[in-house]
Amino acid sequence: MTTELIKLTAAEIAEKIAAGEVTAVEVTEAHLARIEAVDEKVHAFLHVDREGALKQARAVDEKRARGEKLGPLAGVPLALKDIFTTEGIPTTVGSKILEGWIPPYDATLTKRLKDADVVILGKTNMDEFAMGSSTENSAYGPTGNPWDLTKIPGGSGGGSSAALAAYEAPLAIGTDTGGSIRQPAAVTGTVGVKPTYGAVSRYGMVAFSSSLDQGGPCARTVLDAALLHEVIAGHDPLDSTSIDAPVPPVVEAARNGSVAGMRVGVVKQFRGEGYQAGVLQRFDESVELLRELGAEIVEVDCPSFDLALAAYYLIAPSECSSNLARFDGLRYGLRAGDDGTRSAEDVTALTREAGFGPEVKRRVMLGTYALSSGYYDAYYGSAQKVRTLITRDFEKAFEQVDVMVSPTTPTTAFAIGERADDPMAMYLADLCTIPTNLAGNAAMSLPCGLAPEDGLPVGLQIIAPAMKDERLYKVGAAVEAAFTARWGHPLLEEAPAL
Repeated sequence: MTTELIKLTAAEIAEKIAAGEVTAVEVTEAHLARIEAVDEKVHAFLHVDREGALKQARAVDEKRARGEKLGPLAGVPLALKDIFTTEGIPTTVGSKILEGWIPPYDATLTKRLKDADVVILGKTNMDEFAMGSSTENSAYGPTGNPWDLTKIPGGSGGGSSAALAAYEAPLAIGTDTGGSIRQPAAVTGTVGVKPTYGAVSRYGMVAFSSSLDQGGPCARTVLDAALLHEVIAGHDPLDSTSIDAPVPPVVEAARNGSVAGMRVGVVKQFRGEGYQAGVLQRFDESVELLRELGAEIVEVDCPSFDLALAAYYLIAPSECSSNLARFDGLRYGLRAGDDGTRSAEDVTALTREAGFGPEVKRRVMLGTYALSSGYYDAYYGSAQKVRTLITRDFEKAFEQVDVMVSPTTPTTAFAIGERADDPMAMYLADLCTIPTNLAGNAAMSLPCGLAPEDGLPVGLQIIAPAMKDERLYKVGAAVEAAFTARWGHPLLEEAPAL
């Protein structure tokens, strides 16, 4: 029974709970048992809220017993990235500086999940303050990729993607600043969506880079991602960057996948040196599949995309150096060196030295330098001008095409430790994902096969204009259905059993 329940999609679980074929408590217990069985190896979770999850599940079962109408994801378990505040449950952001911090309030996204009767199993591992592409920068140790536990599960949201691939949860939440939903999805054979910037509230999401950060859905199928997207999206007056507009019809699009008559752009810049041969092979097969399904393929030239990585690594660290100034050891979280003899400045310095990891320190220093007097225009100002050029390239491309496609990542999952001492090699993992964040568009990664060289998953990235998120699901559902029919089963069924 447990094995059957954990292999179901979120949509299937919700249907069975609504029909009374299974209880929400049974579903939750099955996933908690799975976590207990495999998470010592995977390390997807930083905190499992067994008591809270079962309490939420019992509330769903009671609602059903009273004859109340259940939402489309009522009783479905979810793994929540440890960057969203959760009242009464630790929120660490993968950092020692917030170790043991219990937030007094829920993030808007957390509240919306609870209001939809989604069962939150616990908080997932992540790169500290979402800074990284491998989840190796977590202060609490790395997460393993369920396809090969010696490989990275992507980052910064590797805990969420690993939880999905290990069947510890059918749904998860991630955040995407430069690719941290899509890149983990690509290397674990799951689905991840970065909604349009401002579509999902950032209130209660610990800030890294405020003009880039965006929460989004992670799942094993396109429809499940759409159902979760619909729950978490929508205007929030508590977030000044929240878009006051209706949520695009993503679920309808996911249920009616088609690319017939659509123009699909292939980005000229997203191939060449540094791209793994097997990744390009699977991507080219995906483009051919889109053509077979009735899409018109158009090559699009976006020259400023070549500058995206450099611009991102000036803008994101600059914003992070400002955002992380609040962690001073005086108000909440870790406090070091406060023995009654030191000044507030000394305590703050000692706290940050003890509480922040190497990557966070690197980015804070880089960002502080880029914003310093005499350098602002040369670095941060120039990067913002490049950002405008990237946005214009997108606008020009979307005049010719409905969506754009590319590999999600240049390579499959690399070995844990392989790039730990080479920040530039690590940063290149986000080469294909960063332009979308800089422009604020919507994008999805979904599985398109296994690389012949290593048998590891490859992700196909679909990019849509801002507030046209439904196009991702329309194209994604069509591609998913065609690949599943070709393979004869979902790709994850090929993952080695843990």
